[in-house]
Amino acid sequence: MKVVNQNIQIDGIDKKILRALMEDARTPILEIARQVGISGAAIHQRLRKLEKSGLIAGSKFIINPKILGYTTMAFIGIYLDKAVSNPEAVKQLKKIPEVIECHYTTGNWSIFIKVLCKDNEHLMHLLNKDIQSITGVSRTETFISLAQQIDRQINV
Repeated sequence: MKVVNQNIQIDGIDKKILRALMEDARTPILEIARQVGISGAAIHQRLRKLEKSGLIAGSKFIINPKILGYTTMAFIGIYLDKAVSNPEAVKQLKKIPEVIECHYTTGNWSIFIKVLCKDNEHLMHLLNKDIQSITGVSRTETFISLAQQIDRQINV
């Protein structure tokens, strides 16, 4: 069965390659080639095709923030005075290193962010001094994550 997109078609071999690399991006190409049953050159060609299509957006190392002392993860809904404040608020949020995700959303909040802090005191300081002082922010609503239960990518 092929998954068809307007830009790319992926088959079972592409899916096997993608699954192997999603599990561990450092898996050697020749090891994947042995698992899939095609040559290393064919794997390279398929990866180039997938990268060129935009399906593969890169690879990265994942840092464990707890090892660096960041043990508090929180989600913050940000209420803005008016929608025209969105671009400026996001520009200011980009300057705050603890903000690791930022989303425009439907619903109650204008912006929803994910932050990593060392502890609750750090989070409180971040809220009071950095986030709530941004022009246009009228108030915030914070949810502290007790434990992340699922962390995965889209299934291929």
